[in-house]
Amino acid sequence: MRSTSNPAFRNLPTQQGGHATFDRSGGGMMGGGAAYAGAQTSHVDPSQASQEVGRPITIDDIVQKTAISAGLALVAGVLTLMSGMAILALPAFIVGIVVALIVIFKQKPSAPLTLTYSAAMGVALGGISIGFNNLYPGIALQAVIGTAGVFFGMLVVYKTGAVKVTPRFTKWIMGAMIGVLVLMVANLVGSFFVEGGLGLRDGGPLAIIFSLVVIGVAAFSLLMDFDAADNAVRAGVPEKYSWYIAFGLMTTLVWLYIEILRLLSYFQNN
Repeated sequence: MRSTSNPAFRNLPTQQGGHATFDRSGGGMMGGGAAYAGAQTSHVDPSQASQEVGRPITIDDIVQKTAISAGLALVAGVLTLMSGMAILALPAFIVGIVVALIVIFKQKPSAPLTLTYSAAMGVALGGISIGFNNLYPGIALQAVIGTAGVFFGMLVVYKTGAVKVTPRFTKWIMGAMIGVLVLMVANLVGSFFVEGGLGLRDGGPLAIIFSLVVIGVAAFSLLMDFDAADNAVRAGVPEKYSWYIAFGLMTTLVWLYIEILRLLSYFQNN
């Protein structure tokens, strides 16, 4: 079974079942205007799977939980942006990271934790957006639209089968993610010694190229998330795991929004 780059999607139990999925053959379900999350089923102790109870997960479950989570984050972000309380960004971001680690290492679905993460990151992104919006009015809205566009664009790509999620594809994306992370860390360390570090975040041509690459990697990782969601539905994991899937997708959307916001700011400076 294929792996996924999102650590939140590696802990779902495996069961047998057959339900509507994102299947590209035309039998899958695509809800109008709703967000689809991705989740990767993984091999676990059979005893764990046998202990799981509840009706099997469906696409509607994933849509509903993801829509609730994304909606909460959006509302929290807008309210923070309107309040002008940028000071909330750092504490909210810390809360979001702590909750994310709890969810990942707990390896259990939790509606309260998923909603807490969504609200906290919404506040954090709203706080971050205040500074950008003060410098470039309207950039936050552009970033939201851009993030939604990437999400639905990749959903169409997956639905039509334009790009196949194969083991080779997965390895390439995961390798790219590791490379991006290494470069980010190197740039951060370099900034302590040389102004601008490696030039990956200074707004110049190299920074624009790097940001486009990061957005591309994040976008293609969504394909693996959608494929993982297919596997979860096909395996018939319990419905409660839809919250776990929603959490996993939210982490990707947060990453995309931050990078798109950064890229748009670069274009404003050029």
